[in-house]
Amino acid sequence: MFAAQRRALILDEIRRTGAVRVADLVARFDVSPTTIRRDLDTLNHDGMLRKVHGGAVAAWGASSFESGFDVKSELEEGTKAALADAAAQLVEPGSVVALSAGTTTYAVASRLLEIPQLTVVTNSLRIADLLWAAESEGRENVPSLLVTGGAATRSAALVGALADQTIRTLHVDLLVLGVHGVSEQAELTTPNLAEAQTNRALIASARRTVVVADHTKWGVVGLSSFATLAEVDCFITDDALPAVARSALADAVGELVVVPAAG
Repeated sequence: MFAAQRRALILDEIRRTGAVRVADLVARFDVSPTTIRRDLDTLNHDGMLRKVHGGAVAAWGASSFESGFDVKSELEEGTKAALADAAAQLVEPGSVVALSAGTTTYAVASRLLEIPQLTVVTNSLRIADLLWAAESEGRENVPSLLVTGGAATRSAALVGALADQTIRTLHVDLLVLGVHGVSEQAELTTPNLAEAQTNRALIASARRTVVVADHTKWGVVGLSSFATLAEVDCFITDDALPAVARSALADAVGELVVVPAAG
């Protein structure tokens, strides 16, 4: 197969699923990882996709498409782990913590199993499954769990009127929020209109809001804006974020925390 044919098929896969992994492309095309990375470098340079650690994601601007949880979970894994470690340090024993849906917040949830006497509120089916499994295993310090209810999205988020109504009755100490995209103009965005509304409800319920977003989220604009950067008390990202973006965030959010990116 010619390189141009292979790259066209890679773009077709990204249009279909929103993201690709290097390992999957190596197996599909029976070529070396170096060859696939060279393809992704070329397509990234041409603006056809955006390279991330472990693969690539769609490069389009305003979008109503979102990849599934399993696809996103294997992208930037090491960096998400570092962000989760930093977020967990902000959680006080005995507090009420809300976690939005997402792969980075899922990583945060796994760290909360070490913190005693927590109550976790979440609209994430995956986070609920994680905490329920820990409870079933008889682990100590498993947080009390409150699931919002609602209709599930591709990213395993529970959204809609039922979720929003439940959240509006709650008062939480800390919200850890994942995002689809962040930009200076559109600010915090998601591709899903219902999820945007649920995220607004989560922010309104929280005494303090912490956003966890790796550098690949910068410049991505989803269909719906749901919050301003000024509403963010703490923004946790990694040091692969460009200096210009760091400066914009530092000026807008309450506190910017930058952790080392995974190699």
